[in-house]
Amino acid sequence: MLAEVADTAQAGALYAWLSGLRSAGELPAVAEIVPAARTVLLDGAEDVPALTALLATWRPAAGAGPEGPLVEVPTVYDGADLAEVAELWGVSPEAAVRIHTEPRYRVAFCGFAPGFGYLTGLPERYEVPRRATPRTSVPAGSVALAGHWTGVYPRSSPGGWQLLGRTGLTLWDTARDPAALLAPGVRVRFTAVRPG
Repeated sequence: MLAEVADTAQAGALYAWLSGLRSAGELPAVAEIVPAARTVLLDGAEDVPALTALLATWRPAAGAGPEGPLVEVPTVYDGADLAEVAELWGVSPEAAVRIHTEPRYRVAFCGFAPGFGYLTGLPERYEVPRRATPRTSVPAGSVALAGHWTGVYPRSSPGGWQLLGRTGLTLWDTARDPAALLAPGVRVRFTAVRPG
């Protein structure tokens, strides 16, 4: 079952509401609740009519629900696109780092690759376009921007986001429980560190 909403904030709010109902034992059985940019997937719904009736009672509210745990992301800001992003913002690269480390981000949803979180929190005026030509290989741990999203590549992969820097954190580890360091609702703070 796929619930469509107006925007990412509503998707986060619906996800938080459904997760709360599930924790309280008040949600009809579903295998998984998966938020996205403007949808929430309820996978493996056993009682679709009951779930449909419950969803009809939801009303969008301000905020994206309760705050999740805080993950600090130590970042070396030496990305290949830092100077270009700074130029787009009309500031120096040092000021661009301050702009990027100032907000408190929140994981809206995950996708693209296991462990990749789409982070909200960067003010709208700092949106940047994707690269005209994607790179064939972006290193694991790359901290990047595209549109109004911030993300960290959990593994090496092709990508078209603007690279600001890198972190040594492991975002996806199947030996860890949970495997993903970033999950919907988790709060994220980027901190600038020197190469070491």
